[in-house]
Amino acid sequence: MRAIWKGAVSFGLVNVPVRLFSATENHDVQFRQVHEKDGGRIKYQRVCSIDGEEVPYSDIAKGYEAADGQMVVLTDEDLKSLPTRSTKEISIEKFVPSEQIDPLLFDKSYYLEPDKTGLKPYVLLRDALEKADRMALVTVSVRTRMTLAVLRVRDGVIVLQTLLWADEVRAPEFESLSEETHATAKELAMASSLVDSLSGDYEPDEFEDDYSEAVTQLVATKIEGGDITETPEAKGEETEVVDLLAALQRSVDKAKASRTGGSSDSDSSDSGSSETESSGSAGKGATKKSAAKKTTAKKSTAESATKKTAAKKTTAKKSTAKGATKKAATKKAS
Repeated sequence: MRAIWKGAVSFGLVNVPVRLFSATENHDVQFRQVHEKDGGRIKYQRVCSIDGEEVPYSDIAKGYEAADGQMVVLTDEDLKSLPTRSTKEISIEKFVPSEQIDPLLFDKSYYLEPDKTGLKPYVLLRDALEKADRMALVTVSVRTRMTLAVLRVRDGVIVLQTLLWADEVRAPEFESLSEETHATAKELAMASSLVDSLSGDYEPDEFEDDYSEAVTQLVATKIEGGDITETPEAKGEETEVVDLLAALQRSVDKAKASRTGGSSDSDSSDSGSSETESSGSAGKGATKKSAAKKTTAKKSTAESATKKTAAKKTTAKKSTAKGATKKAATKKAS
């Protein structure tokens, strides 16, 4: 596991240095939306509802829709003025009975691991929580916003669970349950008998996600049978290339302006000179390539000539040797 936050638990006058780890992970089956014909992924464009144009990320701002439907656009300066907390402290406000925290309020769960220097106070806080059978109500700012959370002990480890705010829990308003309706004594007795017959202890490993396993098996079977779709590479979008070229051009203009001490606002002149420089660079590149080709050609010609000369010498030697052999044979015969 990888720590997502580092800080300290403030326990009276004692600080416990800790690291925060996600205690849960999502194993839900994730499907992608694809084109049935060729398996290509479906893309979603950021399109303005007014002019219908695609909007780049750089032009997207945060907006808050008021109750009457009016839209208020918030700038970065507006967001900076909002109250935020970036402290690295888990401040214990009070210790409350465990049964007072409704499980409906629990949001996300994290493990707290102590640093080596904070092992002793960590164990002290853990044992105190277990002995008191209470949860520590704390305030913490994991990223920027302050939130409520509780500290409790699970398997010898302190767990931090963030809480929803009270107004984030909906009130159950069902008209069908507003009437005073109750089960009869006979119905309640039968229901109690059923509860007794199905009573037992909760064993997490007793249950499994059969849907996830079935999907995994189905996909494996299709792969083994060759029932897969070869998805071709997606074609690059021309707008991205244009944006890249524009960014490179701005970089060139900025570099030229910093060298000459001038301004890079005159796009036309800079663009023209940039094109000239590009042509010059291309010419130099072509000259270098031509020179390289000539050098290579010379080397090839020289190597070829050397090989031919060596071949001629070898042939001449062989001819001389054969001639000498023939003369020696003629003398012996005479």
